[in-house]
Amino acid sequence: MGNIVAIVGRPNVGKSTLYNRLVGERQAITDDVSGVTRDRMYGTCEWNGKTFSVVDTGGFVRNSDDIFEAAIRSQVKIAIEEANCIIFMVDVTTGVTDLDEQVANILRRTKKQVFLAVNKVDNHQRLLEANEFWSLGFEDTFFLASISGSGTGDLLDVVTESLDEEESTENKIPKFAIVGQPNVGKSSLTNALLGEDRNIVTDIAGTTRDPIHSVYSKYGKEFMLIDTAGIRRKAKVHEDLEFYSVMRAIRAIEDSDVCFLMIDAVDGIEHQDMSIFNLAKKRNKGVVILVNKWDLMEKETNTARDFEKKIKEKIAPFTDVPVLFISALEKQRIFKAIELGIEVHENRNRKIKTSVLNEVIGDAIERFEPPSHRGKFIKIKYITQLPTYYPAFAFFCNYPKHVKESYRNYLENQMRQNFDFTGVPIGIFFRKK
Repeated sequence: MGNIVAIVGRPNVGKSTLYNRLVGERQAITDDVSGVTRDRMYGTCEWNGKTFSVVDTGGFVRNSDDIFEAAIRSQVKIAIEEANCIIFMVDVTTGVTDLDEQVANILRRTKKQVFLAVNKVDNHQRLLEANEFWSLGFEDTFFLASISGSGTGDLLDVVTESLDEEESTENKIPKFAIVGQPNVGKSSLTNALLGEDRNIVTDIAGTTRDPIHSVYSKYGKEFMLIDTAGIRRKAKVHEDLEFYSVMRAIRAIEDSDVCFLMIDAVDGIEHQDMSIFNLAKKRNKGVVILVNKWDLMEKETNTARDFEKKIKEKIAPFTDVPVLFISALEKQRIFKAIELGIEVHENRNRKIKTSVLNEVIGDAIERFEPPSHRGKFIKIKYITQLPTYYPAFAFFCNYPKHVKESYRNYLENQMRQNFDFTGVPIGIFFRKK
């Protein structure tokens, strides 16, 4: 089962700064003005051999003063319910506030593990001032400065210890999650595949609140189908149930093997579709892109080819992804989607013999050797597949830190040309021989 870590706390304590540091990218906008975060933020963090999703709950509060505190309490409760563990963030420069106390009262009643992160402790004087936060009653309290990274390593050490190990997906039926923005036809596809009105379908975006699990067992194929709530941008969210839906949808992506990313043929692939795609890619899930409502499009000779080209340009460099044009309402090519999903699942579990790897990819390396680094010639001597739940390969060489990104991309392209990994992210790691 996938792991989710939620960062909670009142505005302007540094949640987005910590989030950026954990995911290793500057995704969330940070400012001294409270409530800057507008878009829902979720990314992937890897630490001590464990990978988990991080959800930044910053910005999920409404700006109206009369319901300000109630909104924070509501999202904290949702985070408690859906996350595996909670990072409760406070600010040493303001001390313990009434709102901190209210959040702490909620968190103390949960059975989930809570880690108190006292932020902005960047000198000895502030470390002394931070002692007042022990009064909140959390045994796992950490003093850190998320802007510089001081203390975040100790926090991550205990967070990863509390998380479950990744389950092996071998000998289990595949899990396919249907994900995408609201009202793209996810529930219609589920109903069409199952041959029954399993889910409520309306023209109102956001009808599906929870992921709905259904077992498909027809025509010699068996798998779990997960219809998720639509993931929409925060600018369009007006109720706390939407935040709840997104947490459940992220959970569905975590627990799936292959994601069917549905996009609207009329709207094309949008920024939020890319966010969902990147989340699935970072969690090393198989991906099949389904362009729904294709029956509504006016078509010319090369309409589908040009549409697919635009999608591949946006998702580059990971372009080895199947794209299928369907109509869930008219049941056009929906069973082809299942065939593609099963193929991608098989690709995700593909194992390549070490001898074959070294023979095939070894020839590719001889044809185009790694570029030297400051006069040092890089020699790749041995290749093997790692025992991970997705295709990952170790290339043993003399200077692993000096292999350039362009050469990594070359090796990945060679892997894809010689072995079928369509729809699956590949991990390539360079290690010291």
